[in-house]
Amino acid sequence: MTASIDVILVDDDANVLDACRELLEIEGFRVSAHGSVSGALAGLAADSEAVVVSDVRMPRQDGFDLVAAVQGIDKEIPIVLMTGHGDIPMALRAMRDGVWDFLEKPADPLHLIETVRRARDHRGLLIENRRLRLSIAADGWEARLIGHSAPMVALRERLKRIAGAATDILVLGETGTGKEVTARALHDFSGRKGRFVAVNCGAIPETMLESELFGHEAGAFTGAKDRRIGKIEHAHGGTLFLDEIESMPLPAQVRLLRVLQERVIERLGSNDEVAVDLHVVAATKADLHQLARQGRFREDLAYRLDIARVELPALSVRRGDVALLFRHFLDLAARRQGRAAPHVDATVLADLDRRSWPGNVRELRNVAERYVLGLEDLPTGGEVAGETLEARIDRVERAILIDSLAEQEGRIGVTADMLGISRKTLYLKMRKHGLGGEEEA
Repeated sequence: MTASIDVILVDDDANVLDACRELLEIEGFRVSAHGSVSGALAGLAADSEAVVVSDVRMPRQDGFDLVAAVQGIDKEIPIVLMTGHGDIPMALRAMRDGVWDFLEKPADPLHLIETVRRARDHRGLLIENRRLRLSIAADGWEARLIGHSAPMVALRERLKRIAGAATDILVLGETGTGKEVTARALHDFSGRKGRFVAVNCGAIPETMLESELFGHEAGAFTGAKDRRIGKIEHAHGGTLFLDEIESMPLPAQVRLLRVLQERVIERLGSNDEVAVDLHVVAATKADLHQLARQGRFREDLAYRLDIARVELPALSVRRGDVALLFRHFLDLAARRQGRAAPHVDATVLADLDRRSWPGNVRELRNVAERYVLGLEDLPTGGEVAGETLEARIDRVERAILIDSLAEQEGRIGVTADMLGISRKTLYLKMRKHGLGGEEEA
């Protein structure tokens, strides 16, 4: 099958097959007609832009066999099933299996044409989105710091400006907001050829921290049998990431300040200075200046670190990013477990978007991991007792917007096209439901 085919038509009744093919071809569709499931599957690939239109009741392999086979190739290929023996249970099964639409035979010609056109257009948008995703370099900023909310767009722009600057950086953010992910991205885009060396200042005992950071000579203290290169020297030519910098003991802060000012270190037990060329990224969830006023952090070090500040937004203010991130984490977890990512209903995504997420992105990632493993039950997002009709409509509309924006990775133009509305209307609806909606200039 070639990539130019719009519709793969399947029916064991030759008369029906010919009639449907002629109808669709008159409307300009490029049709590949087949009398069996096996014929229809020949040459079908995951990058096919075609949609599948099939009868349900056929000998040997029926329409549901076709659905399973097509979804094994690509779960997002739209499938339209037709049958002259349709009933409610069959229609429900079709929808549950992920079928795009379900039509009774003989199908109304106008309805069939419109259904196929919508399915074909939807598939085209999905393929375009995949191609755009692939066109973004694997190490692109958007692939590293995911999200299309206004705070994330602003964050990426700020990081792009300072990534290659010859200055140290202070990253502030609540627990779970992605401080190390940000630091690694800063290193990778800085152009520095050396290592990324991470040190959690709060996880190393105070008695060992200075040795870990600055290294030591043989005999510097009891048990120091050999020379040891410290983390700072190990990061020469690269980036030193100091997480939980607020936990660093005051004596170590004094020595770190000298490193930042003069770019030299002295190993414990040595008087020789060693020059170091490194980029320092320090991270904290605390206000270093407030800690300095309390005598718990050196004021001069706080000012020396706080030259280029980056503040990471909490997930609770990143409206619309939750669905996109959750699907991303589902895909990652599913690949690690060697299984397909489970389907998540739009109402579930809308419910996730309303949560406060005190643990931020890390908490969301953990929920996705548990969901893939079957250890997390997500609410169905059902009706609320006493809810008015207008409130129900708003709730469903918001869920559809969240799901559609996540599916299109926040791209306004293709999302509006997929929903059949103008960009202006989409912006207004996003603003109404608290999903951003500040129209582009």
